[in-house]
Amino acid sequence: MARSNKTPITDGGRFAYDGLERIIHEKARLGILTSLVAHPNGLLFNELKDLCSLTDGNLSRHLQVLHEAGLVEVWKGLHKNRPQTLCRLTDEGNRRFLEYINVLENVVADALAAARSDKASSPSLTDGLTPA
Repeated sequence: MARSNKTPITDGGRFAYDGLERIIHEKARLGILTSLVAHPNGLLFNELKDLCSLTDGNLSRHLQVLHEAGLVEVWKGLHKNRPQTLCRLTDEGNRRFLEYINVLENVVADALAAARSDKASSPSLTDGLTPA
C-alpha cells in the first residue's frame, strides 16, 4: 500500500500524523463515529449504546463532546409516549471522519512498510549498546 499523495506531510514531522484528531481518536468516540457512518440515517441511543458497549452515562458524555465539536447531531422526541434519542453524523462529521480514516490508513501503511523493510535489511543497530 503506497502512501497517499492526498495527505500532505506537515512541518510537524514525517510521522506526526497531524490529521489524527484527538476528539475522534479516543476509543469510545471512534466506535460511536464508526457506528454512525455505517448507519447514515442515524441510530437510536440504545442501539448505539449496545453497538459500542457503553453505559448510558458514558455514551451521553461522548455524544455531548462530539455534538459540541459539530460531528454529531442529537434529536430528542417521543415515540409511543416514551422518550427517544436519535444520533446522526453531521455532514461535517462525515467529512472529518473520512479524513481521519485516510490519515489512519497512512499510519498503517507506514508501519507495515517499516516492519517489512526492517525484516528485509536488519542491520545491527545495537552494536556497542546495552539495555538501559
